[in-house]
Amino acid sequence: MQHMVFSIKNIYLANTKSEAASQIFFSDQTMAFSNYCFVLSLVVAFSLATTNVSLAARQLLDTTAAPPPALTLPTIPSMPKATLPPLPSVPTLPQATLPPLPSTPLPTLPTPPTLPKPTLPPLPTLPKSTLPPLPSTQIPSLPNPTSPTIPTVPKVTLPPLPAATPLPTIPTTIPSIPTIPTTIPTIPFFAPPPSN
Repeated sequence: MQHMVFSIKNIYLANTKSEAASQIFFSDQTMAFSNYCFVLSLVVAFSLATTNVSLAARQLLDTTAAPPPALTLPTIPSMPKATLPPLPSVPTLPQATLPPLPSTPLPTLPTPPTLPKPTLPPLPTLPKSTLPPLPSTQIPSLPNPTSPTIPTVPKVTLPPLPAATPLPTIPTTIPSIPTIPTTIPTIPFFAPPPSN
């Protein structure tokens, strides 16, 4: 059993080592491919950054340059498939037979005694009480009161209204405006003193 565990552990370590080696190989390949792509993008950027792009393109078309060699990727080696040893078969365990449980008889309950039914005494019959008739009371008739006569109110005679005072007459003619003199009156000046 220990030999089998040791061989499984060796196979597992060999598989992990081969997986680590393949990961290192693939990481180197991806690094080389990314460097190639970076250099190619720099070349394209520099070729497009020239002042006269059309002239550079025509010169490139005129030159007969050999095509660059195609990038050949190395072939990935096929990893050997690890064959695991078959697992040991699980031994069949004997089925344990349980002893039968002891049967405990249930105790029988005693029958309850029959109690005599009590007989209730009959209820006494009460005599029916007869109420005396109610006295008939007659309601006296009330006399109809006569309404008093309403005294007649004398008619009040109002004195005649005084005659309306006459309103003052409003003049309808506009009074004449006095004329303003247009000539300036002459102011008398004193005579100059006589000359010697």
